[in-house]
Amino acid sequence: MKRLSRGLRVFLLGAVAVGLAAHGRAEQFSIARIYIEYNASGNDLGYHVSLDGEDWKTLKIVGPNARTIFDVTGKAAYRDLGMTELFFEGAEPNLADFPLEDLLALFPEGEYKFIGVTVDGVPLMSTATLTHAVPEQPSVAAAVNGDSIVISWSSPACPPEGFPDREIVIGGYQVLADSFQVTLPASATQVTLPVEFVQSLAPGVHPFEVLAIEVGGNQTITEGTYVTE
Repeated sequence: MKRLSRGLRVFLLGAVAVGLAAHGRAEQFSIARIYIEYNASGNDLGYHVSLDGEDWKTLKIVGPNARTIFDVTGKAAYRDLGMTELFFEGAEPNLADFPLEDLLALFPEGEYKFIGVTVDGVPLMSTATLTHAVPEQPSVAAAVNGDSIVISWSSPACPPEGFPDREIVIGGYQVLADSFQVTLPASATQVTLPVEFVQSLAPGVHPFEVLAIEVGGNQTITEGTYVTE
């Protein structure tokens, strides 16, 4: 018996999922995201995927060009019990070695379909939109005064130099300092680290990161340091 080509199988699976969704028989993933993470300090860029759904055993991610970019099937116990959350990062090449234009072309802007099936045979389908709207790096600073450490940053308003000219709207910020992590709204421009956390730190240089997160999900990291005594 002649097997269907891979492209035709993807098309048919997508068509079935779309048809079931139109008739209310497909469920959605509770989370389905694909986004860019640009580390401005390291000048590297990668694509991340985050999803969550109940007891799925197969998953495909199909790009706007109808090409499957990710395909996983649970085997043995995972086939029977299913899976839920999944997060992974693609490789993050340095833009000095891998031209930005070529890297963006690998993941075109548009809708990416997350297509799966649960262990009970229920279709799952969600759509995530990837944009190339990447915020420029915020300027960051850390002010240390005894047990008081305040990390501050500027608000990016445009893309980094050389990136696609897209409107930038910041949706929020994330600050990571050693084991401390907090997510803040777009109106925030600083955060004071908890005194208990600061007192737990050993003397020396400590790294921190500020992530500027665009409303489309793409995020830019800026790295900094502060010194405790």
